[in-house]
Amino acid sequence: MTAPRTEPEDGLPTSVTVYEVGPRDGLQAETDVVPTDVKAELCRRLYVAGVRDLELTSFVPPTWIPQLTDAAEVAASVRIPDGARGVALVPNLRGLERARDAGIGEIAVVVSATEAFAHANLNTTKEGAVERAEDVVAEASGMPVRGYVSMAFGDPWEGEVDIDAVAATAARLYAAGCGTIALGDTIGVATPGLTARVVRETIAAGVPVEAVALHLHDTYGQALANVHAALRLGVSEFDAAVGGLGRCPYAKGATGNLATEALVWMLDGLGIETGIDVGAMAATTTWLSRMRGVRAPSNIATALAAAASKEES
Repeated sequence: MTAPRTEPEDGLPTSVTVYEVGPRDGLQAETDVVPTDVKAELCRRLYVAGVRDLELTSFVPPTWIPQLTDAAEVAASVRIPDGARGVALVPNLRGLERARDAGIGEIAVVVSATEAFAHANLNTTKEGAVERAEDVVAEASGMPVRGYVSMAFGDPWEGEVDIDAVAATAARLYAAGCGTIALGDTIGVATPGLTARVVRETIAAGVPVEAVALHLHDTYGQALANVHAALRLGVSEFDAAVGGLGRCPYAKGATGNLATEALVWMLDGLGIETGIDVGAMAATTTWLSRMRGVRAPSNIATALAAAASKEES
């Protein structure tokens, strides 16, 4: 079987934006340094597979994330197709300057819902991270900005996260000018009920549902169930990484992001349009795994590769 049977459900969005984070969030915590030309080819293959919303890289200081030292080179090597986006995450005003110099036209900023993660990962306080993001949005001068709220569902140091604090932080980013607010399940501990509650509280705090996205990791295998819970509330943008790339270095045993091909397979089965070819996406996973000499944790890619091999024999 190379495609799921389509059985739509009433009340769900008819189309969904799949925001691909593989080249940035997917690769940034990997221990093998992926060559620049492979990263650029990955981006090109993702666009060919139908991705139209792609986070290319991050302009962070090289000492923070050595994997992304070549951000400017990657940006220069990838032609963004007409009608597509090429986004870069920036941590501060210097990152914004570097992104602009590299020709990036859209950025993302990140804050934390908890003090512990702000100190450990953003080198500041929770309030300091929000203020820094607000400064970047103001300086961006009309450039589209996406806002991430990390640790929105659980924190490895603090445990349960105050949902009111998550919603207030999201609302503050939206008020500052972020067009999309991505609620991050950074360590993959969310479940459908919690996902629905955080989304509802965020909407109640003033972020319209059309501006809400989910950034889900799949540590406990709940990511697709959480997508379904959010779809029922009208959320129509979800982050994913090709092959399930990525892991949170602060969560022991954490796997990666939700695999893009798994997300698209489920959405295809629900009759929800994404514009992404699940077979081409799975083939990209297989290609990247071969280039890196590792096995990607993607059930869909494995199944489709086996089906293709059977057809050829």
